[in-house]
Amino acid sequence: MPLVAGVDFGTLSVRVTLVHSQKGPIGTASAEYPLHRRREDPDFATQSHQDQMQALVRAMRAVLENTGVAGEGVVAIALDTTGSSVIPVGENLEPLDDYYLWCDHRAKSEAEEITTRAHAVSLEAIDWCGGVYSHEWGFAKLLHWLRHNPDKRGSFVTALEHCDMVAATLAGVTSASEVKRSVCAMGHKWLWNPRWGGFPPEEFLVSVDPLLAGIRAKLDGKYLTSDGIAGHLSEHWAKELGLHAGIPIPVGAFDAHWDAIGSHIREGDVVNVVGTSTCIIAMAKEAELVPGVCGVVPGSVHPEYTGIEAGLSATGDIFEAIARRAGSTVAELSRGLESYRAGQTGLLRLSWDNGDRTVLVNPELGGVTLGWNLLHTAQDELFAAIEGTAFHTRIILERMAEHGVRVDRVINAGGIPQKNEVLNQVYANVLNKPVLVPAGVPTSLGSGIFALLAAGVYPTIEAAQEAVCLPLRTVEPDAGAAAVYERLYRLYRDAYFSLGTRHATPIGLGGILPALRSIAAEASRLPSSESL
Repeated sequence: MPLVAGVDFGTLSVRVTLVHSQKGPIGTASAEYPLHRRREDPDFATQSHQDQMQALVRAMRAVLENTGVAGEGVVAIALDTTGSSVIPVGENLEPLDDYYLWCDHRAKSEAEEITTRAHAVSLEAIDWCGGVYSHEWGFAKLLHWLRHNPDKRGSFVTALEHCDMVAATLAGVTSASEVKRSVCAMGHKWLWNPRWGGFPPEEFLVSVDPLLAGIRAKLDGKYLTSDGIAGHLSEHWAKELGLHAGIPIPVGAFDAHWDAIGSHIREGDVVNVVGTSTCIIAMAKEAELVPGVCGVVPGSVHPEYTGIEAGLSATGDIFEAIARRAGSTVAELSRGLESYRAGQTGLLRLSWDNGDRTVLVNPELGGVTLGWNLLHTAQDELFAAIEGTAFHTRIILERMAEHGVRVDRVINAGGIPQKNEVLNQVYANVLNKPVLVPAGVPTSLGSGIFALLAAGVYPTIEAAQEAVCLPLRTVEPDAGAAAVYERLYRLYRDAYFSLGTRHATPIGLGGILPALRSIAAEASRLPSSESL
């Protein structure tokens, strides 16, 4: 039976999974590439296109060798990437710089200018991205690059999202006009929507900054959902990867959106893709706009549904930072967390270490921990951070539900839920809902599903999901812990909106610290078996 290759470009590595059309995943391999940071500029985060393509070759070769599969038997390859990760290119799609990675936050002022101008002229597009244009998104990053690279502007032909750049590279496309662009990427991050004829008008872009004159035309092209074909594998890259030339490459998408597909998402599901950050994905046949939710885009997750995206700007990154400051690792600090009780630390931690993506959309925020005393440990903070990311997730899910998004089931996907059962249980308790967890890592499985579709192996996404998706196991909430978290959540919600909103209506926060102490004292009196 046919085999396909599903590729997932993450923040630090690329994963390639071989997917059998009936057995599902049969093997996976990954290869790392460097993330360029600068201590003097914590907002800086870039990556090299060449480094990523070389890593793809290593991962593909490794999975073929590990499984003993002949590359000629792979009938399609599909890829997802981080986003908005933007690369400016010149003639023949030659990179003019590294990718501005999704977590590059240098474009904060550019994003604020776009938001301010959009509201001043009542631009409809701003409402479709939650009312605030983010520093993590395409136009802000491109404008920042144009402002800071005057010597390269003359060579600039277009800017590409990571998923579109890799697909074009593999297909041997060298003309910007021939690039197939992802509706998922451009709809969620570039104000693109067929509802208003694609991008916002030229006069709007120029009013933000004259450097954007002509950019609308340079971003023009064919925009497709992921049931479309971006191209076919070139002879050069077929040889590099050890595959057969000419196999189809569907139009790519963002990693979280395809992780949701690989997690067997259906209407009414919300998928938390928990990794270095968290992306929260839902889809609906009909959807209304959701204030503070960063994207409502037809066809972005599933071609026949409207995709809804929200998320946390840092999750695993917060856990890693706590461990690093303690001179430890997350794995070491996590040992023993299963014995922690809900609220026992007396800490309340707001997950703003990398700003707020949803619902405040504010990059200027920083992490806050309330309730410290002289005996608290790094392990206490780690547990409080897990609770805090769960509370933040609940803020987002409630906002979505208030605006008509069904939240029937919650699925915890991504890499962290596979190796941190405490997180899954805390999320179930905080949300007071069963949390479903794939029985294995679904990363790059969504890519495999779209590859199967591109190869004509299955007629629909649903048919491919039924054949290859991993089973889902259920983590049930504990009633006692859920009751404690209900009390803590009210405190969290007050702190979240009061501290996170610049001109918030004043409310009294003086009761938070005594309440934390009281809840912690009650938790210390529980029998030792009543944890989480």
